[in-house]
Amino acid sequence: MTVEDISILLITMVLLAVALKMLQRWVPHPIRESHNDVAGFIFAAVGVLYAVLLGFVVITVWTGNDAARKTTFEEADALAGIYWISRELPAPLGPQLEQQTLAYARTVQDTEWPLMADHHSSPAATKLVYDMRSSVFSINPATSQQQVLYEHAVSHLESLASERRARLNQVDDEVPVLLWVALIVGGVLTVGFTFLFGLSNTLAHSLMVLSLGALVVVSLLVIKEMNFPFAGATAVKPTAFDVFLQRLPAPRS
Repeated sequence: MTVEDISILLITMVLLAVALKMLQRWVPHPIRESHNDVAGFIFAAVGVLYAVLLGFVVITVWTGNDAARKTTFEEADALAGIYWISRELPAPLGPQLEQQTLAYARTVQDTEWPLMADHHSSPAATKLVYDMRSSVFSINPATSQQQVLYEHAVSHLESLASERRARLNQVDDEVPVLLWVALIVGGVLTVGFTFLFGLSNTLAHSLMVLSLGALVVVSLLVIKEMNFPFAGATAVKPTAFDVFLQRLPAPRS
């Protein structure tokens, strides 16, 4: 959790404690105790509905993060395909395309990845895709083997461009505002209903309310951290490109 997240949690806990203290002072527990049966029934219904909503959102953002992670590996796989084909092409085109694939991987890993956390992309990485496209389409197959290499290079290039577009689109994937409103309102209602219970043991009541409040806030903060696939504590890392770069032979001159 970030400092901001911890601050939100602490402020919420303080506000809940103050509100509960005021309630216990102004509305004594015997008055609230008479409504325990009705409040308990409503609280159970609200709690179940909120738990379902919370679980749905968590699964949604987790699925989005997992899809983004798979996209990065598919993009790196397509790049690797172009790289290995470039190793089979004669100079000067082969070494040129090879250097372009390596430059693209390093640019994505070192430059574009930090930019994606701020919902931006790297113009340099985009240019390298265009450069690779120009190099691939400049292949003039002279043999049947080179024709096969050319066709596979075009296929890998199109896959690379497609997966790159998908990755950049996933940068802005987020929980819709309407769902955030439902989560916050549902959390307030769920915790708010615990205020209606009347217990002679004020300490036990306070611990129950604060524990539930902390659980709700932490759950919302977890969703916040997972909201964008390439930002936050659970951000997708450039592991796919790192693996690609770490498992290559020495480049040709």
